[in-house]
This record gives sequence, C-alpha cells and structure tokens, in this order.
Amino acid sequence: MNDIHNNVSECPPAPEVLERVFAFAASVQQYMEAGLAEHGLSRARATVVWLVHRGGPHTQRALAQAIGVTARNVTALVDGLEESGFVRRVPHPEDRRALLVQLTDQGSAVTAGLATEYERHSAYLFGGLPDEQVQQFVDTMDVVMGRLAQVATATGDR
Repeated sequence: MNDIHNNVSECPPAPEVLERVFAFAASVQQYMEAGLAEHGLSRARATVVWLVHRGGPHTQRALAQAIGVTARNVTALVDGLEESGFVRRVPHPEDRRALLVQLTDQGSAVTAGLATEYERHSAYLFGGLPDEQVQQFVDTMDVVMGRLAQVATATGDR
C-alpha cells in the first residue's frame, strides 16, 4: 500500500479532507438506503434491478460479473427480488440452459419512479452551481475513486 501512496507527487492533504470524504460517503449511503427502503429495496437488490432496467434482461452470470459478486450471491439477490415481485426468470431465447432475469411490471414501475427521483435529487444537489464547478467536482471524484480502487485492490491482494 505504501507504493500507492508514494505514487502521489504532492503531499497528502490534511486529515480533515479525508474525514470530509468519509462523512460524504456516509451521508450518501444513508440517503440511498433511506430512499430505497421506501421502495422495499436494499442497495444490493436495487443494483440488480437498476442493471436490468438500464440494460434489459440479463443472465444471472452477467449480473454477477457486472456487480462483482459470486453466482451464489446473485442467486440470493434474484430469489429475493423474485419473491418480492420485482423480477422474474424467463427462458433465454437462444440458450435453453440459461434463464434471463427481467423486470416485472412492478419492477418497471419502481425503477421508473427511482429514475424520476434520481433526476429530481440530482437537480436539487447540483442545480444552480456553475457548470465548471460541477465538472471539477466530477473530475475530482473520478481521481479520488480511482485511487480508492487502487488501495482496495492492493489491500485485497494481501
């Protein structure tokens, strides 16, 4: 992990900055979980529903790869979503051994509502800010998230 930190050319910012990042992450998580709970979804289940909403029906294998979990994990997520009425498994049209996970009418309605909320909350959070400031925020977040991913990968390789 020290190698990762040594790649940064400047001195690291004050610890207060990292504390703000952690507080921001906690706030975002709390915000997301509260909004999803209103729809009867956990963050993990919502991730599956959102992937199917945006990309159409998926095999469970494709879902597992997309969210970086094991086949067992995605099976449990899909089982729960199916029991709750958000998704259904249907035969794959080209591979008789595979099933596709697709949204039910209820799942489609919930994701449409989530998309509307997403747009409304995005407008609230970023509306009125200059475009350059929003772009700078996005650029900074991309760099920080990339570095966090490096640290996570290095820590996971131990």
